Amino acid sequence: MADESENDDMSAESGAVSPGFVPAPTKRIVIFTILSVLLTVGAIWAVFLLEHLLILLLLSVFVSFAIEPAVNSLARRGMRRGAATGLVFLIVIAGSGLMTWVLGGMVINEIISFVERLPDLLIRSSEFMNDRFNTNINPENLIQELTRADSPIRDFAGSFASAALDITGSVVGVTFDLLTVGLFSFYFTAEGPKVRETVCSFFPSRQQKMVLEGWEIAIDKTAGFLYSRLLLAGLSAILTAIFLTVLGVPYTVALAIWMGITSQFIPTVGTYLGGSVVVLVAFLVSPIRGLVALAFVVAYQQIENYIVAPRITAKTMNLHPAVAFGSVIAGVLLMGPIGAFIALPAAAVLQAFGSTYLRRHEVIDAAVSPEESPG
Repeated sequence: MADESENDDMSAESGAVSPGFVPAPTKRIVIFTILSVLLTVGAIWAVFLLEHLLILLLLSVFVSFAIEPAVNSLARRGMRRGAATGLVFLIVIAGSGLMTWVLGGMVINEIISFVERLPDLLIRSSEFMNDRFNTNINPENLIQELTRADSPIRDFAGSFASAALDITGSVVGVTFDLLTVGLFSFYFTAEGPKVRETVCSFFPSRQQKMVLEGWEIAIDKTAGFLYSRLLLAGLSAILTAIFLTVLGVPYTVALAIWMGITSQFIPTVGTYLGGSVVVLVAFLVSPIRGLVALAFVVAYQQIENYIVAPRITAKTMNLHPAVAFGSVIAGVLLMGPIGAFIALPAAAVLQAFGSTYLRRHEVIDAAVSPEESPG
């Protein structure tokens, strides 16, 4: 017994560690790692639960960026910022409601009229093709094929009706989302200077200037990009409506609005999607008119791309088509339809950040393609 106690004393004096002993630093590392994992999992879980709210907040930020230049202009003229924000919101809501009330009924009536006249249009187009090109198209068989129970048109109509019912069933949810976006957008705009001050308070003094510059870039590019798209969409719709009226093609309002929206807010393929519907309807009225409509669509797009759009977007942000298309795809995959809506201004802001803060260097001769190299 005396020998064992002597051995214990010797091991204690020599600093030997018992098998179950864990050093204090290791304990702290283990505890820190466990807490970090738990906090990370909790944050991911919270983001998953609050995903819809976070998307609405992001949309509110972009809406605030879009209307802030107008609010700033009114505030500089002496109007209180809250009143200026309310006035801009009132103008936007009243204008949107008026356009929906005036044009919505016309568009619906024209779509109904087109569906009712579709068999007659098919017969006339088939007769023209048979007479001019010696084809043997039977319009009755074509109409039967399109109107049978499992036809693509009926499938599309059924899908459209189901979607309409789904939309009708979620009217309360959509209304709540719109009110949420409106409330946050109003706050972000009316309290813009205070929001910027709060954000800057989290950064050192040397970084606050960069934060404010980035904020201004986001406002300028978002507002400028959206305003330029709306202006180009309105111009496209007006000229398309005038042309179709002169050409004698019906459904002018519906086709013009379709052309304006798709050509400006769906990158790359929107021009062809909008123009193809206009040409198809004109062709059903008369193949000659369809060819004339095709010539108009092609000519107008060239004029817009090379003359009109560069002048309008000179001071905003002109995205490369590939960048615009890729950003919309990414937006849809990340956030669905809302992501598609904010993808273009978000890409414009990121491109502006890159051009402002990323330093460019001269390109060596080996990186230049042979056809671009001098002499």
